[in-house]
Amino acid sequence: MVKAVCVLSPGSAAGITGTITFTQETSGDCTLVSGQVKGLAPGKHGFHIHQFGDYTNGCVSAGAHFNPKNKSHGGPLDQERHAGDLGNIIAGDDGVADVSIKDQQISLIGENSIIGRSLVVHDKEDDLGKGGNDESLKTGNAGPRVACGVIGITV
Repeated sequence: MVKAVCVLSPGSAAGITGTITFTQETSGDCTLVSGQVKGLAPGKHGFHIHQFGDYTNGCVSAGAHFNPKNKSHGGPLDQERHAGDLGNIIAGDDGVADVSIKDQQISLIGENSIIGRSLVVHDKEDDLGKGGNDESLKTGNAGPRVACGVIGITV
């Protein structure tokens, strides 16, 4: 079993924090994503793996969505999607989003591992590539990066 963790820090919005864990039993198995994000505005927020674990310019330097197969943006259940497209998390009225995702396209093992990449929480809802414009097919129109963190291996 391989485990990784991401401690989120505020990006373009102050006060957003969280810890997300990733677990994968063996190569080819789904990766389990779980944890909590606090300090969000109530509602849906885009939740993506981005290509770089680089914060030299804040969350902006994390690059684009992780997309090793060069596909268009989509929802987590779509065949046509970036590997890093994990959809939305939903914050309650208390600003807390509980995260529980099972995903087949992200991996902690092998050449397309997400370890060392980043997790980004966005300000707006991800339209899952159905927004009818070019930005929808790149980012889901999810808006500014309100929190981010590097995904690191753990025990």
